[in-house]
Amino acid sequence: MLIVAETEPLVLRRPKPPWLRVKLPTGETYLKVRSIVSEHRLHTICESGNCPNIGECWGAGTATFMILGNVCTRSCGFCNVTTGRPEPVDPYEPLRVAKSVRLMGLKHVVITSVDRDDLPDGGAEIWAKTVRLVRQLNPGVTLETLIPDFQGKWENLQKIIEVAPEIVSHNLETVRRLTRQVRVQARYDRSLEVLKRLKDAGLTTKSGIMLGLGETYNEVLETMDDLRSVGVSIITIGQYLQPTKNHLPVKEFVHPDIFERLAEEGLKRGFTHVESGPLVRSSYHAEKHI
Repeated sequence: MLIVAETEPLVLRRPKPPWLRVKLPTGETYLKVRSIVSEHRLHTICESGNCPNIGECWGAGTATFMILGNVCTRSCGFCNVTTGRPEPVDPYEPLRVAKSVRLMGLKHVVITSVDRDDLPDGGAEIWAKTVRLVRQLNPGVTLETLIPDFQGKWENLQKIIEVAPEIVSHNLETVRRLTRQVRVQARYDRSLEVLKRLKDAGLTTKSGIMLGLGETYNEVLETMDDLRSVGVSIITIGQYLQPTKNHLPVKEFVHPDIFERLAEEGLKRGFTHVESGPLVRSSYHAEKHI
């Protein structure tokens, strides 16, 4: 039986273990998705976030669209998306996303965005317009939106609530103790408040965390409890992988057995769906969560 010390960091394993190896992306469907994304000048977190599952997901005809450009106003220590001064908002981006969903024949769509703290509404109106157009051009489609915290400006969050995506996700990313280091401009309790307000409005909520940044097993359990306390019903748990030498280093490569144990703990706590594994990312197997 695997024994985990509740107050010690999770087991460090180096070099990168075999369970983190992925196949190179290939195949006709993968190439078709890549072509549509390129032709319509779309951004995806699959590419911008250097996701290890891009081959699997694009090969299955799915992609996570990233709206509001591909330059983020925040400088999170884990994220591969470019930080800087974004371009002006493109008013035609929502329509291009909606048309691409139709071309791909998607039944379930995941949309995320960069943080746009430079905008008075944080990009909320473009968010709402995108959801409305995706539905208008794709009757019967279901949506998951992975949203920012809008700096705690609740009138902007209300615009998301009004278009009522089937699932609304907002990631804690890490445990409370490491939040200031990992998510420099974010606040742990503010993120919990975002999720609570969404749940109180009657929406299905989801969140995700990464392991391998120096958290302890017990801290992960506490984070699960915090998410359940605000009504979150879906959680994803994956391994952090350092995108470049300028990002936070990996402290631990967590064994798959630990991810399995955490999945069991999540279900015990009342999550309706737990996606837990080394290569799991926020939108991994998202179609199953609906």
